[in-house]
Amino acid sequence: MTAKIFIDGEHGTTGLQIRTRLADRRDIELLSIPEAERRNAAMREDMLNNADISILCLPDDASKEAVSMVSGNNKVRIIDTSTAYRVDPSWAYGFAEMEKSQAEKVRSARFVTNPGCYPTGAIGLIRPLRAAGILPDGYPVSVNAVSGYTGGGKQMIAQMEDQSRDDSIKANNFLYGLTLKHKHVPEMKIHGQLDRSPLFSPSVGRFAQGMIVQVPLFLADLNEGTSVETVHAALAAHYAGQNIVQVVALEDSKSLGRIDAEELVNQDTMKLFVFGNDEHINLVAVLDNLGKGASGAAVQNMELMLSA
Repeated sequence: MTAKIFIDGEHGTTGLQIRTRLADRRDIELLSIPEAERRNAAMREDMLNNADISILCLPDDASKEAVSMVSGNNKVRIIDTSTAYRVDPSWAYGFAEMEKSQAEKVRSARFVTNPGCYPTGAIGLIRPLRAAGILPDGYPVSVNAVSGYTGGGKQMIAQMEDQSRDDSIKANNFLYGLTLKHKHVPEMKIHGQLDRSPLFSPSVGRFAQGMIVQVPLFLADLNEGTSVETVHAALAAHYAGQNIVQVVALEDSKSLGRIDAEELVNQDTMKLFVFGNDEHINLVAVLDNLGKGASGAAVQNMELMLSA
């Protein structure tokens, strides 16, 4: 039986990327609202409730409104790509590789919340170390990251790609989230299993897609017996048995002179690296902010849900 998929917000960046990924599929039927009718509440409600899976690519408030339109009497399932439900324990967190049991939680859930792009990298690095007893309680975690500008939505894309401008937003990379209260921090804390909020410093680069997330650590402040090798081994063991998150071999990492934020553009995977010496460790995640960081992850979650 062909599954019906509705992308609510298909004309935004994330929605368009999902639609592109699904365009040639013959095992699903894409339900669609013409762009001119995207504010037609009755049509949206009908689509939402007649799909097998509705994927919400909307701002937080609009996502909450869409969820409120879903009847409790039908079997429609929801994947939400906003931040609205990412720390809600009644929603399955859609990072299937995060734990061995997470894929089954996503597969069986009615409501799945798609992770944020930055948190996917940060949690992917931090959670295995918490699970392995390497990262101690109370450790002051810092997360530094740079993303392609497509993560900022249509307004930022238009600003970055406006060739007539000659100001700082066009000419330079820039830091943001300077209040240190970024919306991704609670997500990193809860799903990273941290007991204090991480210090998160995001930035945007003059490239469209791609992302680097870094978590620097002081070796002496980690639990006794920790080394670069034990950190790498913990990550490798955590992600064994799947092909989405790759932990790069230490010898391969040592041979690198630089890491390219655009390495995984248009791919739905993630690479993790461990660099270090006798004093410091630098954990690095590379992913596509629109791939494993957004649309690609939504499609992966959809696949799991359809396999139930």
